[in-house]
Amino acid sequence: MAATAGKSPVSSSFVQKLNPRTSYCYQASYSTINLPRRLRRIHSQACNNISSSSDQVPDSVNKQAKAIELQKLIDDDSRDSSISLPRPLTSASLSNLATEGSRLRVAYQGVRGAYSESAAEKAYPNCEAVPCEQFDTAFEAVERWLVDRAVLPIENSLGGSIHRNYDLLLRHRLHIVGEVKLAIRHCLLANPDANLEELKRVLSHPQALAQCENTLTKLGLVREAVDDTAGAAKFIAFHKLKDAGAVASETAARIYGLNILARDIQDDSDNITRFLMLAREPIIPGIDKPFKTSIVFSLEEGPGELFKALAVFAMRNINLTKIESRPLPKQALRAFVDSVKNFPYLFYVDFEASMADQNAQYALGHLEEFATFLRVLGSYPADTGTP
Repeated sequence: MAATAGKSPVSSSFVQKLNPRTSYCYQASYSTINLPRRLRRIHSQACNNISSSSDQVPDSVNKQAKAIELQKLIDDDSRDSSISLPRPLTSASLSNLATEGSRLRVAYQGVRGAYSESAAEKAYPNCEAVPCEQFDTAFEAVERWLVDRAVLPIENSLGGSIHRNYDLLLRHRLHIVGEVKLAIRHCLLANPDANLEELKRVLSHPQALAQCENTLTKLGLVREAVDDTAGAAKFIAFHKLKDAGAVASETAARIYGLNILARDIQDDSDNITRFLMLAREPIIPGIDKPFKTSIVFSLEEGPGELFKALAVFAMRNINLTKIESRPLPKQALRAFVDSVKNFPYLFYVDFEASMADQNAQYALGHLEEFATFLRVLGSYPADTGTP
């Protein structure tokens, strides 16, 4: 297979269609609106009630927000009303958007004390971290102008990929604008009047429970999976459980008034989660620092097709840092591509190069010649620091 080194490189603006089957979409206009400074929790219903018009401008959010109805975060019989917890976004709070400051609002999945909150604050210091009920809600919050960014996990060094977020990257039109790596240090938490001998069960996210398998087995605790680690801490605190503990962060213990019975209970100390930073608009890639580019593509069925796809990077000495295959039905792509053929898998690839680099442009131009679908998810600075 010969390289097409003589052809013109793909434009870094990525607004041209390369052929009827595929297209790159890469823009560079930025817009933000201002939301209240107080921490807010976004519920999925809030996003669903906002207009889905893609050309909606920030000024119309005030009108649309009148239809938002949000359920309460904390029951009236909350154990400790002095705990500072985020409240739902309301139409009243959205009415003052224009008068608020310009503090960046960053959505994350979970409740206060989640590892995702720490990742959001590491990615955007001094931001207003906004908790969301589900991953879907965080994507929707960015698209509906409720927040400026989202920081969501994509893979863990022990537990592997967060498949749900790979699927959501394709379903939504957000762009990856950065990444941040966070060291995960699990603690065993319990209410102040509970002790280790009384515990019979432990609650946490399934991945957190799996990462602490050996410790929990030695303690003889029954594992119960919940949506997130901090949510487990909140649950046992608000329900004053004495027979149950939670695997969560030290921050969650402080927020919910829990005791730390054991620290660093993960089986492997090298426990790192990689998070993606998402925005409505892409950034302009550069060459002044290490960059990564994330793409998703599909191929015709047949022997050697994936080999050919990966070879376009190898022959240009471009290093791949990750490849993930995900099955997806054709109808899920109809919003993006008009001529998608039947295919069972999509391939998500991260590689170490900026789209400002001609080698990367040539590689994608070459891949486009035989891919049935190709989309650039983002070209962004790599996190080369200490997690």
